[in-house]
Amino acid sequence: MQTQNIFVNGARLKDTIEAFADFGRTPANGVTRLSLSEEDIKVRDYFRSCCEELGMTVKVDDMGCMYATLEGTEDKPPIVMGSHLDSVVKGGRFDGVLGVITGLEVVRTLVDHGIKPRIPVTVMNFTNEEGARFEPSMMASGVLSGKFDKEVMLKSKDPEGVTFGEALKASGYEGDTDNRIKEASAYLELHIEQGPVLEKEGLTIGLVDCVVGMVCYEIEVTGESNHAGTTPMGMRNDAFFAATDLVAELRSKLGELDSELVYTMGRVNVYPNIHTVIPNKVVFTVEARHKNEEVITEVVSVINSLPQMQAGCSVSKKKLWGRDTVWFDDRVCGAIESSVKSLGYSYKKMASGAGHDAQFVASYLPSAMIFVPSVKGKSHCEEELTSYEDCEKGVNVMLETVLTLLGDGGE
Repeated sequence: MQTQNIFVNGARLKDTIEAFADFGRTPANGVTRLSLSEEDIKVRDYFRSCCEELGMTVKVDDMGCMYATLEGTEDKPPIVMGSHLDSVVKGGRFDGVLGVITGLEVVRTLVDHGIKPRIPVTVMNFTNEEGARFEPSMMASGVLSGKFDKEVMLKSKDPEGVTFGEALKASGYEGDTDNRIKEASAYLELHIEQGPVLEKEGLTIGLVDCVVGMVCYEIEVTGESNHAGTTPMGMRNDAFFAATDLVAELRSKLGELDSELVYTMGRVNVYPNIHTVIPNKVVFTVEARHKNEEVITEVVSVINSLPQMQAGCSVSKKKLWGRDTVWFDDRVCGAIESSVKSLGYSYKKMASGAGHDAQFVASYLPSAMIFVPSVKGKSHCEEELTSYEDCEKGVNVMLETVLTLLGDGGE
């Protein structure tokens, strides 16, 4: 069947983006839609109704993940598109939800053109990707992939003391373990970049080949408190001054490792945090991300090379956590690249510095991701924006990729 020159309906896509944003829309045109909140339940209901209008079957698993499936003519593992509908507090209209809308619009386009897929096509909504109400982030995909323990996750509490398990049961979206996705021909996730690279380089599409590895250490500097006015400078063991020396050393050494390495000292606690008292302790974090594990190893070497004593203060290091780089499936990445080329869109291969459900899913399903530009790189804020034109092009890439993976596109 000839399927070239089939494109999504851009006007409908725009309307759909705005329709989903109405569930939790903020006065500043952002979205607050915490996992399993009233707004999240309502948007789930809306998503379900949109899918059922297309003749899709909607199932829910034991973690509240939704699976809307357009049946295929052959009983084989489906092509799955997905992301999440929940948001952070005062987040944007595109993060997560655009991936779900993309899947919905692809199926709508198949139905518009009378294309019966050879194998099933499924659109997914993962529960609690953001972790903004119940920690940790990527909770459901973590459970499905065996990275997180379900019983521990069910006990996670929000600030009001409500557990995830209680909220899930009350939501009406606690389904059956048997409905979990266990196999797929491919898992595809379209997402806004959440960074400035594509816009700055004037490119339309990011072909995401991996989610970068990362490591996080905590550095503790212990000195001695004393009176800020009576202790001469040469007689101080100031933990804050020692810590700033270490931060400067880390910046210098880490900055020499690789141009693609990103590193952050994002949390700093100073004790006793009184302006008339010399600080006796400083605790700060060092987080670094890179796709090359050898570079991460070098980062760890730099951190471990910090002195045990600095300016009269003791220095200790503790690894908090880390993760290896997750590489996506070559076959699925190749299908995306072929689709981008056939559409004539500009693109680059790139790594994702942020975590996504796809990184967990990739451990047991052939997976890949597509990025579309973020205006000024903004995300997780009300100013988050991706142009409707770029959204449309991203969905066209997804549509073409699905058709490529389907082979002849249908019957």
